[in-house]
Amino acid sequence: MPENPKHILVIRLSAMGDVAIVVPVLRALTNQYTNIKVTVLTRPFFAPFFRNLERVSVCPAHLKGKHEGVSGLYKLARQLNKENQFYATADLHNVLRSKVLRRFLKCKRFISIDKGRKEKQNLINGKRFSQLKTTHQRYADVFETLGFPLDLSKPTFPDKANLSPKISALIGSSQQQWIGIAPFAAHQGKMYPLHLMKDLIGILSKTYKLILFGGGIKEIEILDDFQNEFENTINIAGKLNLDEELDLMSNLDVIISMDSGNAHMAAMLGKKVVTIWGVTHPYAGFAPFNQPNHYALLADRDAFPKIPTSVYGNKCPENYQGAAGSISPETIVNKVISIL
Repeated sequence: MPENPKHILVIRLSAMGDVAIVVPVLRALTNQYTNIKVTVLTRPFFAPFFRNLERVSVCPAHLKGKHEGVSGLYKLARQLNKENQFYATADLHNVLRSKVLRRFLKCKRFISIDKGRKEKQNLINGKRFSQLKTTHQRYADVFETLGFPLDLSKPTFPDKANLSPKISALIGSSQQQWIGIAPFAAHQGKMYPLHLMKDLIGILSKTYKLILFGGGIKEIEILDDFQNEFENTINIAGKLNLDEELDLMSNLDVIISMDSGNAHMAAMLGKKVVTIWGVTHPYAGFAPFNQPNHYALLADRDAFPKIPTSVYGNKCPENYQGAAGSISPETIVNKVISIL
């Protein structure tokens, strides 16, 4: 008689990129251990990330609704306890909210991620400038502690999605290769200067079909301007839901992204990702999954020696806002050409 699968609760509530990083790790887990099933506790918006994973379901956490505050977390824990019997809880977030939730869960095994805060602080303070453990590996370490060591070296990815008539009508037909461009990030210091991005789009649009990703009213206006000015350039921001964006992204030949959630979304789909880095640095462990080091284009540290100024790019010294601009559009174009 087959053994009942061990049921693991995985907690990762935010942010977009950090949740996307979980996906290839869980794919490795369920591929390498067929006696495991997983429930991912995350925000409802991120549920499509996990759509192609076997034996993985999503429990939505409505943190700005019925699950807000301590009382809301208690309700969430009661729901989880009633519907499941967990073998273990893997807390890949390890913040106050997840710690409070864990106190209410009926589960005997709790393992939390080691975020390496001290090593990251040393990196930022200039005491150590070398590669730290990747976030993917930190997630994998949690499962190894639970007794499920993972091999992330031979990943598998979902097939390209079939595009719906809606997406096909939006993109149109073309024999050109498709390049995604995601020019925005949560913090200004992580972004490529828009005047240089405009130059980059102008060069690439002569040869390739460009698909622009973003969100928010201001970003959509900027991307609309790019679309109106350049041929073969399509702004899809605000026109597709997340499921549809993932379908489209899975059909790209390569994507150019900042150090942002879009880079991790594309990487979890197995896409080639060229990342542009400003005041952050891959050494902190947030490079997208399974990408060669040379796909990461870095700001000039001779000109901007304080890089990385923070782990997430939220701290930017004076005159560092345009650090990514030390990477020329031609450098990015040449990298894309070499990949394609």
